[in-house]
Amino acid sequence: MENNQFSTRNRNKIINEMSEGTYDLLVIGGGISGAGIALDAATRGLKVALIEMQDFASGTSSRSTKLVHGGLRYLKQLEVGLVADVGKERAIVYENGPHVTKPEEMMLPIHVNGSFGKFSTSLGLKVYDFLARVKKAERRKMLSKSETLQREPLIKEEGLKASGCYVEYRTDDARLTLEVIKAAVFHEAKVLNYVKVTNLLYKEDQVAGAVIEDQLSTNLFNINAKKVVNATGPWVDDIRKIDQVENETEKNLLLTKGAHIVIDQSHFPLKQSVYFDAPDGRMLFAIPRENKVYVGTTDTFYQGDKTEPVITEEEIDYILSAIGYMFPSIRITVEQIESNWAGIRPLIHEKGKNPSEISRKDEIWQSSSGLVTIAGGKLTGYRKMAEKVIDFTFPTLQVKSQTKSLPISGGDVGGADNFQNFKDKKLELAMNSGLTEDQSRWLVDLYGSNVDTLLNLETKPSENFKLPADIYLSVVYGIQYEMTATPIDYFMRRTSALLFDVAWVKRWKNEVIACMAYLLNWTDAEMKQYKKELEQLISSLEQPTSKIFVEEER
Repeated sequence: MENNQFSTRNRNKIINEMSEGTYDLLVIGGGISGAGIALDAATRGLKVALIEMQDFASGTSSRSTKLVHGGLRYLKQLEVGLVADVGKERAIVYENGPHVTKPEEMMLPIHVNGSFGKFSTSLGLKVYDFLARVKKAERRKMLSKSETLQREPLIKEEGLKASGCYVEYRTDDARLTLEVIKAAVFHEAKVLNYVKVTNLLYKEDQVAGAVIEDQLSTNLFNINAKKVVNATGPWVDDIRKIDQVENETEKNLLLTKGAHIVIDQSHFPLKQSVYFDAPDGRMLFAIPRENKVYVGTTDTFYQGDKTEPVITEEEIDYILSAIGYMFPSIRITVEQIESNWAGIRPLIHEKGKNPSEISRKDEIWQSSSGLVTIAGGKLTGYRKMAEKVIDFTFPTLQVKSQTKSLPISGGDVGGADNFQNFKDKKLELAMNSGLTEDQSRWLVDLYGSNVDTLLNLETKPSENFKLPADIYLSVVYGIQYEMTATPIDYFMRRTSALLFDVAWVKRWKNEVIACMAYLLNWTDAEMKQYKKELEQLISSLEQPTSKIFVEEER
């Protein structure tokens, strides 16, 4: 499922094509919402364009808790319908892209005076299994105190009564978004990153497209479209302000911020994912991943910089104290934090509610100029949300949504149950091509059924840089098939290495930058600038409090 309509080297050609003719739909926003909408529309036969002002998934869609989950805590808020909907969607997301989504058993410890009692947990998880139609092998199990400590010895023993175990799905949120976009491109959507809407176009007082600025060249061009959907997440209200409609005071957005920290398992040897109480009664996740453990999330109202939200000293203290509270034998210091991220959740404003209580439901509305806006919602429900947006925007469209059983890019593996068998075969194929077992496993895990395209890449390494074969293939593929434009795109959103393996980034960053410079014909000045930006980001991730005082002075 590949198409060179998604190559960084074809940017100018794609811009020229986008500025010709009229699209049925222009989607503004390249996060998971926009990606899902573009895919749903393109598979229904609509002519679609999607634009993103930064890199794809660079906002909320790469800064989540990285779980495609059924929303157990929404059951606590009695949002039964939401739990049922997202629970069913969770299974669909996994089935259509098992290379980016993996089952993850989650433990819910039950303590005296904790958020959940033994009976309510058992009942709640049983209701959850029923509502979310959880498959038999993944249904809830209740463990005694001794069984709980045997499975995860780090959990606080004092006041421990039992635990409940249930299955969540861990995902690489940025790659999930990217694979959905690539599927849309395969179905002939035109897609571009680093292009920003500066104005909207109108025809007889109705929105008819947008004026776009290429952020990499500052050139302006127009995209004409019959319908425009604003799916920009935290920037939804910014696009609505550009709309020429006056005195329309519909709903507005409320931004909340969630922060996460990453610690090496040598400091936090957690064996089991845990959903646990913080001292103030909020719930946090601690999740092992690739020899690291990440912990989050916080939930606070946010009014700062939307492009690069940073974790604060207060948030770090909160997460560290929560770790110490639930895992008392562990004492994590700020110096042991290897990386971190903070993301903004765009929620629909509801008076008098604190961030944790505000509904995650998505809502669609349309201004009198015809601009359709989608806001709220969850990563898990992206596909259903996209279907609703297209049904709303094109009410007379005869073709129904095609995405329920459509594998996303990389997901053509014969279904989730066959994924391991698929991996074994591709592992052998990759090793026969000359790659080591570790190199082969990394590529197959990361790219799923697209690994064939990587193994068939004909470009040979230049003598100007020395990269292992797997990284080289990954970089070339990222440029030719995933519109990777900068080193940060590659290290943050194409591989997630900046979050989960900073040492690997530091080891290979110079060679990757040299490789990208060679493939994209960068000038020395461009190469130095990209290197500087990457090194600044590495520094801020490793020293999470370094930006705090700048943030407070603004």
